[in-house]
Amino acid sequence: MYRKYTLLCMKQFVIRKQMNTKQLRQKILDLAIRGKLVPQDPNDEPASVLVAKIRAEKERLIKEKKIKRDKNESFIFYGEDKSHYEKFVDGTVKCIEDEIPFEIPENWEWCRLGNIAFYKKGPFGSSITKSMFIPKSDVAIKVYEQKNAIYKDALIGNYYISPERFNELKGFEVFPHDIIVSCAGTIGESYIMPSNIRKGIINQALMRIKLYDNRMIDFYLMYFDFVLKNEAIKKGNGTAMKNIPSFDVLKQFLMPIPPINEQFRILSFLKTIENLVSSVEMNKDDINMLIKQAKAKVLDLAIHGKLVPQNPNDEPASVLLERIKAEQKTKKQTADISHYPFVVPESWAWCKLEDVFQITMGQSPDGTSVTNNDSGVEFHQGKINFGEMYLENSNLYTDEPTRIAEANSLLLCVRAPVGILNITTRKICIGRGLCAIQTLNKIDLFFAYYWLKTLESTFNLKATGSTFTAISGDIIKNEIIPLPPLYEQKRIVNKIESIFKTLDSIQNHL
Repeated sequence: MYRKYTLLCMKQFVIRKQMNTKQLRQKILDLAIRGKLVPQDPNDEPASVLVAKIRAEKERLIKEKKIKRDKNESFIFYGEDKSHYEKFVDGTVKCIEDEIPFEIPENWEWCRLGNIAFYKKGPFGSSITKSMFIPKSDVAIKVYEQKNAIYKDALIGNYYISPERFNELKGFEVFPHDIIVSCAGTIGESYIMPSNIRKGIINQALMRIKLYDNRMIDFYLMYFDFVLKNEAIKKGNGTAMKNIPSFDVLKQFLMPIPPINEQFRILSFLKTIENLVSSVEMNKDDINMLIKQAKAKVLDLAIHGKLVPQNPNDEPASVLLERIKAEQKTKKQTADISHYPFVVPESWAWCKLEDVFQITMGQSPDGTSVTNNDSGVEFHQGKINFGEMYLENSNLYTDEPTRIAEANSLLLCVRAPVGILNITTRKICIGRGLCAIQTLNKIDLFFAYYWLKTLESTFNLKATGSTFTAISGDIIKNEIIPLPPLYEQKRIVNKIESIFKTLDSIQNHL
């Protein structure tokens, strides 16, 4: 009953608060470490017994000289005054009530991370060099790398050292059921080494963690990951760690310890919730794909003349087209179109892009004229500053502009990725990666934008090139398109934007 109620609450929480799944996962983990995710069972062996076993195992390893005693070794206990105290190896006792971050259930315990596990970072960079590596053989010792932790696979990697070199680096040996953690590049990725691993050592990009009680390894990893991410958030790094905290810092982190059976219940419930959250993500992805497909279908209906009804009082597009051509006195007339890709309404007309647009292929200015000192004409080489619909500002300018895109022109990306489209609201200089398509007075700018978006796949198919794909000006100019009457263009734009607004609203509420 408790599980079903909690799952229902989680699902309702996502719906009511519109919380994204990343935030939801963080909230669930927060409940888990506070003892609020599953109910406590009075029949569970208290965590104090588990902590005592951990301390006993650590003492055994110290006596067998497998590990050294920490200089700050301690244990935490609950005093008669209901406060938390910490007793150190030298007998010193200190009240740490101010350090306790939150309340936990009575049968839980607080421990420092340093008293739960043994930690070992890989050797200094100069300790392992490429010159030491040998070919794989029956006697070669494996060097485990960061990618073993990242990809959760002990088999990948081809670095090996000799048994003689291993004896010099034996202190960095890794064993079955140890945890390896990546400490460089992709920080914080962890992996439990399987029982059948090849004998080996960790390299300088890894940290080895050995728990004193492997029964709590999964709960420990859940908390370890939670601690690292929250530490990153505190430092303003989001959830991407730049560095694993130093051992002195890491070992001092406080960890709440539930009874071992409650740990298992928490982990089982977390798995159930993760499946639920993943299904929510899959549903979101499915809906996002449907919305994308719906928008494409709306544009397809628009260019086929099926999105809005025709008005017999509209001036036919053929008259509009002749007037546009007449106004372009210096423009060479294009040849008649012999093949129409599909049927359009009678009031529409077929034409080529160059019939109704002024098309300017970009040309990059002299490199020495391009600066970021905010003088001259703003320069754009490609789609790097493309926004959702409108071009964003560039920090590049040129005093020697070559090809100009006037304000309220369409910008078409003519080099990979070919066909991406934006609108510029200001005069700019364009390089070879762009083409400016200026609408004439008789064509609605936003209709032209939606119209040309339907040609992205067409332009991609016609692009050529081995190093990078590109499309020529001739291909753009000769592309055949259907032209509606001017007033129908405006009705189509209004309908598209109304439908898109509704679809965007749905997407924003996922």
